Amino acid sequence: MAAGRKPRFCVLKADGTNCEVETAFGLSLAGAKAEIVPMNLLRWGEVRLARFDGLVVPGGFSYGDDVASGKVLAVELLSRLSADLADFASAGKPVLGICNGFQVLIRTGLLPFGEMGRPSAALVTNTSGRYECRWVRLSIEGEAPIVDGLPSHIDLAAAHGEGRFTADEQTLARIESEGLVALRYVDAQDNPTADYPANPNGSEKAIAGVTDPTGRILGLMPHPERFIAPFQHPAWHSGLHADPPHGLSLLRSVVALA
Repeated sequence: MAAGRKPRFCVLKADGTNCEVETAFGLSLAGAKAEIVPMNLLRWGEVRLARFDGLVVPGGFSYGDDVASGKVLAVELLSRLSADLADFASAGKPVLGICNGFQVLIRTGLLPFGEMGRPSAALVTNTSGRYECRWVRLSIEGEAPIVDGLPSHIDLAAAHGEGRFTADEQTLARIESEGLVALRYVDAQDNPTADYPANPNGSEKAIAGVTDPTGRILGLMPHPERFIAPFQHPAWHSGLHADPPHGLSLLRSVVALA
């Protein structure tokens, strides 16, 4: 990339996506030039994914989460943009999936093993049986480049009804052995937990986010774009919030890879 040029990030938008504006704004604060790109423009070839330095699939309810959360958009990506997406990932460009975007990346197979068209995990209905909207504390796991430099523990806001990470025992063991867990839900003592509400969805192994084997593709359920300013934290008035805000730090880490 030319010195001084801001990396260009595609913020993908589909019908039902509802976090694209704040995600693009957060990326701009993190040093990127973010562009909201409707899926139709990529499908029709009017915009090419290759022109971007990074990709973010933001939160929301793409295509109403019909059939299952993120599934329709995942099928569309695999059927219409599979080669472009594979080339993008092979080039080592950073990819971030937030909440619904995480669900999409899991269903494409890009996460956790980088095997497109072969999904091996799922994000299913919260064990509480309802939509959960709350702040969560997370530990940063492993040494993936996309989370490099983040503090050992961060606070982010979570908001989802289908965020419980699950897979069969063999797959979970492989995820652990290959160091693909990037974030875990932790309790007040910073220990990984299965207990509600610190683990708001009942995710197995307290998994809140995973990377692919390159460490340059990340999916997570909590929303970094919802903590990019100090006043967004519930304890901002008491001075107990992070500086810089943890969500902004995470987005900066993603942008730094582009």
